[in-house]
Amino acid sequence: MELTILGCYAATPRTLTNPTSQVLEIRNRLFLIDCGEGTQVQLRKNKIKFSKINHIFISHLHGDHLYGLIGTISTFSLLGRTTDLHIYGPKGIKELILIQLKLTESWTTYSLFFHELESKESEVVFEDQKVIVKTIPLDHRVYTNGYLFQEKPAERKLNIEAVKQYDIHVAYYQKIKNGSDIRLDDGRVIENEKLTFDPIAPMSYAFCSDTAYNESILPIIKDVDVLYHEATFLDSEAALAQKTKHSTSKEAATIALKANAKHLILGHYSTRYDGIEPFKTEAATIFPNVLLGDDGRSFEF
Repeated sequence: MELTILGCYAATPRTLTNPTSQVLEIRNRLFLIDCGEGTQVQLRKNKIKFSKINHIFISHLHGDHLYGLIGTISTFSLLGRTTDLHIYGPKGIKELILIQLKLTESWTTYSLFFHELESKESEVVFEDQKVIVKTIPLDHRVYTNGYLFQEKPAERKLNIEAVKQYDIHVAYYQKIKNGSDIRLDDGRVIENEKLTFDPIAPMSYAFCSDTAYNESILPIIKDVDVLYHEATFLDSEAALAQKTKHSTSKEAATIALKANAKHLILGHYSTRYDGIEPFKTEAATIFPNVLLGDDGRSFEF
């Protein structure tokens, strides 16, 4: 699982910082999460192929999380894209995009599918054979969802020496990898655990931005491998965080601790600060395994 941060600063784009956008690669799928202004430039800088992005997840309809979307959609057309593109986001996102395409007469060269969200409960919004994506209802000034990306358990690993020892025909290999026991010709039943090895444990990633401190998300993200949680402010601005429905670095760390997350990545920093190192310093007083998101930074897990 690899996460590439394209942008992770709050509010406006600046000379050296970009608003929220990131790419998650999980089980050979590429998911674009939020699409702030400048996203397509950042995709190019980080050498991420546009053609591999078939699903875009938008957290909420604030400009620093979606003003790059119409440009990205249009560029996909200019590049001759024909593959379907799916966009997930709050109700209203379809109208927002289609009116721009209509007035600019820039209809896409590919099919565009909108999955508009309204539920305030966690729900599955995407699922295939390898990955499932659920919403994480957040607490912000407008309707907002984070997203939980989970690998499905992989097939069990075949123990070739064991299956040869029992003289099991190759026709049964897939059944064994799927977890089934095998009955031999002499009537003996060989338990699957004797014929296979455990697969690599499935991984999970939770994107939580923008949001105030919100313990109601804990059951959804419990035991998550990697948690990206917004940390717009330092503790000195805790009152401002509460007023604007954002979080401090310490609050993000508290959520990570209570969720039993393995890793915490901070982001969505206010640009009022001279640097981002103090965010890690404060969070580390509560949760030990803190990573600082930054534009162009990649993490492999």
